[in-house]
Amino acid sequence: QVQLVESGGGLVQPGGSLRLSCAASGFTLDYYAITWFRQAPGKEREGVSCITSNDGTTYYADSVKGRFTISRDNAKKTVYLEMNSLKPEDTAVYYCEVDKPYCSGYILGVSLYDSWGQGTQVTVSS
Repeated sequence: QVQLVESGGGLVQPGGSLRLSCAASGFTLDYYAITWFRQAPGKEREGVSCITSNDGTTYYADSVKGRFTISRDNAKKTVYLEMNSLKPEDTAVYYCEVDKPYCSGYILGVSLYDSWGQGTQVTVSS
């Protein structure tokens, strides 16, 4: 079965950094894009980033552009989200999900496969 496992979250001070990992199994990661989204209590789901399956084109929400970097290592079947200059408003549960090869779901703001992991908590606080 398709399975995604997020890890790497934790408590960090404002201005700090974290690297999240999304480990994929049960499907060929090479053929799919991976989207990161986040959700905080009382807030709507927010798409954060996406990386395409083939040419590695990346997309970022305006709120994280210049601070976050998405990357993928297909050999390790893992996608990463490097988060720098973290702000309290970045506090949320972060999820990775399967997307169509060219990040169609991310671009449209919808989940196309409804396949994501358990999430990892990121808390940015002094």
